[in-house]
Amino acid sequence: MNVNQSAPPLPPFGQSQPVYPGYHQSSYGGQPGSTAPTTPSGAYNGPVPGYQQTPPPGVSRAPPSSEAPPASTAQAPCGQAAYGQFGQGDVQNGPSSTVQMQRFPGSQPFGSVPLAPVVSQPTVLQPYGPPPTSAQVTTQLAGMQISGAVAPALPPVGLGYGPPTSLASASGSFPNSGLYGSYPQGQAPPLSQAQGHLGAQPPQRSAPPQASSFTSPASGGPRMPSMTGPILSGQGFGGPSLSQPNHVSSPPPQALPPGTQMTGPPGPPPPMHSSQQPGYQLQQNGSFGPGRGPQPNYGSPYPGAPTFGSQPGPPQPLPPKRLDPDAIPSPQLNELPPQQKTRHRIDPDAIPSPIQVIEDDRNNRGSEPFVTGARGQVPPLVTTNFLVKDQGNASPRYIRCTSYNIPCTSDMAKQAQVPLAAVIKPLARLPPEEASPYVVDHGESGPLRCNRCKAYMCPFMQFVEGGRRFQCCFCSCINDVPPQYFQHLDHTGKRVDAYDRPELSLGSYEFLATVDYCKNNKFPSPPAFIFMIDVSYNAIRSGLVRLLCEELKSLIDFLPREGGAEESAIRVGFVTYNKVLHFYNVKSSLAQPQMMVVSDVADMFVPLLDGFLVNVSESRAVITSLLDQIPEMFADTRETETVFAPVIQAGMEALKAAECAGKLFLFHTSLPIAEAPGKLKNRDDRKLINTDKEKTLFQPQTGAYQTLAKECVAQGCCVDLFLFPNQYVDVATLSVVPQLTGGSVYKYACFQVENDQERFLSDLRRDVQKVVGFDAVMRVRTSTGIRAVDFFGAFYMSNTTDVELAGLDGDKTVTVEFKHDDRLNEESGALLQCALLYTSCAGQRRLRIHNLALNCCTQLADLYRNCETDTLINYMAKFAYRGVLNSPVKTVRDTLITQCAQILACYRKNCASPSSAGQLILPECMKLLPVYLNCVLKSDVLQPGAEVTTDDRAYVRQLVTSMDVAETNVFFYPRLLPLTKSPIESATEPPAVRASEERLSNGDIYLLENGLNLFLWVGASVQQGVVQSLFSVSSFSQITSGLSVLPVLDNPLSKKVRGLIDSLRAQRSRYMKLIVVKQEDKLEMLFKHFLVEDKSLSGGASYVDFLCHMHKEIRQLLS
Repeated sequence: MNVNQSAPPLPPFGQSQPVYPGYHQSSYGGQPGSTAPTTPSGAYNGPVPGYQQTPPPGVSRAPPSSEAPPASTAQAPCGQAAYGQFGQGDVQNGPSSTVQMQRFPGSQPFGSVPLAPVVSQPTVLQPYGPPPTSAQVTTQLAGMQISGAVAPALPPVGLGYGPPTSLASASGSFPNSGLYGSYPQGQAPPLSQAQGHLGAQPPQRSAPPQASSFTSPASGGPRMPSMTGPILSGQGFGGPSLSQPNHVSSPPPQALPPGTQMTGPPGPPPPMHSSQQPGYQLQQNGSFGPGRGPQPNYGSPYPGAPTFGSQPGPPQPLPPKRLDPDAIPSPQLNELPPQQKTRHRIDPDAIPSPIQVIEDDRNNRGSEPFVTGARGQVPPLVTTNFLVKDQGNASPRYIRCTSYNIPCTSDMAKQAQVPLAAVIKPLARLPPEEASPYVVDHGESGPLRCNRCKAYMCPFMQFVEGGRRFQCCFCSCINDVPPQYFQHLDHTGKRVDAYDRPELSLGSYEFLATVDYCKNNKFPSPPAFIFMIDVSYNAIRSGLVRLLCEELKSLIDFLPREGGAEESAIRVGFVTYNKVLHFYNVKSSLAQPQMMVVSDVADMFVPLLDGFLVNVSESRAVITSLLDQIPEMFADTRETETVFAPVIQAGMEALKAAECAGKLFLFHTSLPIAEAPGKLKNRDDRKLINTDKEKTLFQPQTGAYQTLAKECVAQGCCVDLFLFPNQYVDVATLSVVPQLTGGSVYKYACFQVENDQERFLSDLRRDVQKVVGFDAVMRVRTSTGIRAVDFFGAFYMSNTTDVELAGLDGDKTVTVEFKHDDRLNEESGALLQCALLYTSCAGQRRLRIHNLALNCCTQLADLYRNCETDTLINYMAKFAYRGVLNSPVKTVRDTLITQCAQILACYRKNCASPSSAGQLILPECMKLLPVYLNCVLKSDVLQPGAEVTTDDRAYVRQLVTSMDVAETNVFFYPRLLPLTKSPIESATEPPAVRASEERLSNGDIYLLENGLNLFLWVGASVQQGVVQSLFSVSSFSQITSGLSVLPVLDNPLSKKVRGLIDSLRAQRSRYMKLIVVKQEDKLEMLFKHFLVEDKSLSGGASYVDFLCHMHKEIRQLLS
């Protein structure tokens, strides 16, 4: 599926998505985590020594300031240490007070009917909470100034993010401050000084990038009494939702058509530029510029902002005649009436929404093709469906960068702390409307390269001396042009044949490789596939062996083939095993297959050469006979023990004997405890979680598998592993060989044919049919000034530059981090060239080249204006998931938080216009960084719930390592789609809503997907007609919870929902098994685990709490 494709059910291309198998059982989140402990001192105050405290410096990239940043997808695990449980001993300079969102009685819930903005009026502060503090939100979305009503402040430091608790009263008084500190009737609270803020950005380099800012008073700094501002258009007020102690909110809002713009009567703000006009807008606290229409599918624009209780910096002198609300004690929790105890939260609608950002990008950039001609262009988000026109730079489907404008110096990069990385997917599948890379054949001379740095000819090479020589754009070496390649130059210095040659005009293309690029200077043979089937008791009893043999009979007709070839050149072989191995001779001349048994597993060899690897069409009858016989042969087996390493060894030896590369498909059920090399023991120990030894759970038990993987890579033997465990199988160790050979792991816990057949067969078909490059080597070259220093993904490296892959498919990515080794030049920019040498499915040796030119900057503002948050999160997740192999999980989490705080603090200090320390200001391109980072921190790997198994964590860890940006996006921040809001006739995907429980209406039905899981949540008050149309039962109570297939019914709603499910599955690289979840049912706990904006059972912070925490971290850095 298109990496950037959203809904339309086009054929899948290029998304490798992992699967959490076994979700149907209550063992993975079925029950609430009864004892999810919150760590007593999970305070975030600074990094813990020991895990690379200053995260890797580098550069990151963001979309241009006019665009919203990308949304990443998240998956929050149950079971995390609470972010906000600050130790009771934390010192605080006077208790903070909490301010409540002012609400007007009798108004509509958010978004139901657009309200015109009300002119700023004196209003009575409702006695909801303690004395008010100045709270204001200003945010620029698409160049507009938005700010909104007063937001509830946060509770004081030292109390966690709970409701305010009793604090010793600090000295100081406040006029008219009764218990709740309301103003006298009819008196408007004082307004602060007008303050300048950024409007739409002019194109000059020096202007700071757009920022979203959320105001909150800084503890320890001067504060002003609370102000009321106009209600934003589209924003009504309702009472607090008592059932949601986590937030102040109203029922889920009604969706407005995208692009609705709402305005109201003008208020009395000071004069300012029009919001479309470049320049700076004035902004007065409490009264704001043009109103903005509600954001799609959720209530108001951004009205509110947190007060973050944090350790104050050095006290600043207070301005004269200004009151300090910090000096006012918070009321004790038990003094507040019950309905007011929940009102201390920021309005979730007041903070940046991934849904809004995704929607804006689709509207702004989905209609035009993305033309890659210009240097350093930020592409549309991965969630936007767009076409690419290659005009000299590689498509974002092949390469995405964290920043498209990188700092000229290493000092600047260190200051910003934005990692400079590229996520490269060399064999990405393209949508049908886009052409595959052209294949260039230069004959025996082979592709033209630079003599010094060996870079391949590309559009950035400069021809000189009338075309007789060229200057390398990577190392500046002058090279001669061979006579057969010579061509004259036009008046601009370009070759006259530039547009006839893909390597001179396109960003991506392929060269046919000569024999010099082949192993042993010999052209390769076509690759082979070997199917290796576990026939132990568990595999036979579950029905797996019979199901698999039946499927293989037809599947071997669909092996991958080149271009228009009539049949695949790939040969196949078959092995079965338990404690011993059985090889099969399926030579076409035999009447029946012959079995040969190898019982000496310690010294593995292949007992036959001729007849083991065969052509499918020639040996079809013998293969069919074998696949019919295997289930019968082992039907009465009592053998429960299995071996594992000798099976891989045997497959590799068979490929070596046949002198070809290939792939092993292993189908395995249990921990390999039989006496043999690679024997494992059960070492699962949950007591190690949250200790320094937790990292051992992610490390392989023995070094034998790394040695075996190294041999496999040398032979071009890639391993795909299908696991069917009923208990612990040590995924961390078994996945080592697939991981290092570029293979995949699929896991189906507690496999049952009736429940899991569709998912397993779908994954198997896709895995066998997908196009693979074998025996591959990839190298990334860069122009002078930067170099590749670190690599993440499923591959092996025997030196510091070459990424070696026994196999590479269209779903796998390699993430590369760059560092400065010299100063860069703004004029010439920076260049990347990724060259992949591989053997195609037909046995042809090829080179695939991808080129990308980036801008360089001397101003930090330019860096922050050209970052891409989705790619940044992809890199950070991989960095953290590798970190857990060597460092305690808490250290890894602290490192991520510190790096994120440093990135945002550097922006605040160097790029944002001056404003009060109480304001949280985020770069426009990075305003989703906190919400996405929180999702990574709450993920099962970094903060497991009580129900997450060690194998689940190891499985997800290795999956994420080679995910592309679109996959990590939906994996960390899942899509939640309401099904009954949009018209049944509508063919388009319903607009998503934010992943939070407050967005669920009990009268609706929702689909939630994260690339691995698919849930259909049914509210308890859904109309009877809807239940009948979808489930063919008459009432909610009759729906079967945990149902995995919807009945096929002939009505519009049923067709629409089933069509949508099929379309979502087509977009993902792994089959998502459906689970129907009823409201208030025990399975609902599993579903809520994916509502990542909420606090998780395992202690993970809610989005609002984490944003407050990030603000505290940023303020500490700035002070």
